[in-house]
Amino acid sequence: MSEEAVQTTRADEPALSQRQIMTVLVGLLMGLFLGALDQTIVSSAIRVIADELHGQTAQAWITTAYLITSTISTPLYGKLSDIYGRKPLYLTAISLFLAGSLLCGLAGSIYQLAAFRAVQGLGAGGLMSLGLTIVSDMVPPRERGRYQGYFMAVFGIASVIGPVIGGLFAGMDTFLGVDGWRWVFLVNLPFGLVAVAVVAKVLNVVSERVQHRVDYLGAAALVVTLVPLLTVAEQGREWGWGSTLSLTMYGIGALGLVLFLLAERRMGAEALLPLRLFRLPSFRLGNTLNFLVGIGMFGGLTTVPLYLQIVKGLDPTQAGLMLLPMSLGIGSTSGMVGKVVARTGRLKPFPIIGTALMAVSLFLLSRIGVDSSLVTLGLITFVMGAGLGMLMQTLTLVVQTDASQGDLGVATGSVNLFRQTGGTVGAATLLSILFSTVGDNIGTAMRAAASSPEFLAALKDPAVRNDPVTRPYLEAVRDGQPMDLNDTSFLHHLDPRLAHPVLEGFADSMSTVFITGGCVMVVAFALTWLLRNVRLD
Repeated sequence: MSEEAVQTTRADEPALSQRQIMTVLVGLLMGLFLGALDQTIVSSAIRVIADELHGQTAQAWITTAYLITSTISTPLYGKLSDIYGRKPLYLTAISLFLAGSLLCGLAGSIYQLAAFRAVQGLGAGGLMSLGLTIVSDMVPPRERGRYQGYFMAVFGIASVIGPVIGGLFAGMDTFLGVDGWRWVFLVNLPFGLVAVAVVAKVLNVVSERVQHRVDYLGAAALVVTLVPLLTVAEQGREWGWGSTLSLTMYGIGALGLVLFLLAERRMGAEALLPLRLFRLPSFRLGNTLNFLVGIGMFGGLTTVPLYLQIVKGLDPTQAGLMLLPMSLGIGSTSGMVGKVVARTGRLKPFPIIGTALMAVSLFLLSRIGVDSSLVTLGLITFVMGAGLGMLMQTLTLVVQTDASQGDLGVATGSVNLFRQTGGTVGAATLLSILFSTVGDNIGTAMRAAASSPEFLAALKDPAVRNDPVTRPYLEAVRDGQPMDLNDTSFLHHLDPRLAHPVLEGFADSMSTVFITGGCVMVVAFALTWLLRNVRLD
């Protein structure tokens, strides 16, 4: 497209040149980079962070707290930006994100960190959804795939360098006098300040102001729905899934859902998630797929780094480097898909292929064990990344297909709402499966190892028996007591012969997680065939 080419967003609105669009896009991509980097930089450092704060079994809250607030705030940003303009809300989102990052760097416990991650999430909810909405304001539907391809490319770059930076900081004892893992969050500050400066300068696109009533009651009801259900997903293994406390949480969540539906019906067109949008086939099916993809995506993103660091014994930097194939898969396919969609206007093949690749990769991951090759793992994660790259932007376009210009903001925001709700459910549920089964799997592996000559020789070895690191492990084995898995760093200092059954237990539980995620993606694959074969204009 030439620089003088005309783009129209509305029939009565002046066109933007290619140079103007690209200038605005730079500012949007800076904000996106901030949010995308945070998601990936934490993944390779999460084991060290949880060990340092003695909260390995509660680590799901670090992810779910962030996802809950970003999920709830995402549609609110779209509505508020219609009232007050895109730029003020975009700067608000970045500012909240930076405040949360600073607080995370000061956290003193796993639950403090979860609370501060919730503040980060309040900002993150606006970074992706507002960026996509602004692009949708500027360019026609057929061109959106190409411009959204830039978003996916930046996401891919952040995915490549994020795990490496996170692993590098987590592997340091201190940096500039501060605990290394704290820089996983503090590093956002310089990036964020640059993003604020760029966005404040270049994001000057005029959008039509629309007066709305803001659905705060619906947002509150959605919190009441999600938080109890996610709490029982995290704590159910300790409370008992049918205990009085769990049943109470189910009841509160069900009540929250009823209140949410009543609030949305009362608000009508001004609802956080207008119920009339569910009458649109592409909206309904596209967001069902976003929810399922969120479960599969976060199931993989939270479990693969744990496998690398706990089972394979890699340090955080090495684990970050091992996530590069997944990042390369996302970047390579997202750019290709954006160009093909812009040229042909066709969407349907990519969700079909993407969900198939994700399902295959998760089932293959379920076959990995203690002695599996890292090369094999790298190839599998590349396939997973390729599937994600085909899904993320195309499902956004699917949801936008039937939406009117007036509903474009809320429709685009709903993509992140459903994807992150799926991710929140997936992270809480799949990590709960992991830590609720790992104790029994370790016990099974221990009983099998009891007849192993290598294991018995290690138990009798005087050097092993007198090792202070090994003593708590030996006492647990002797007394038949469960091990404290809130800090798994002891595994790296344990005699390999003694550590092997523990690592087998973790690998078996992770296999269960991957199988569960794979089954979810099979359902998604079946649903993609129901998508309409539309052609974008």
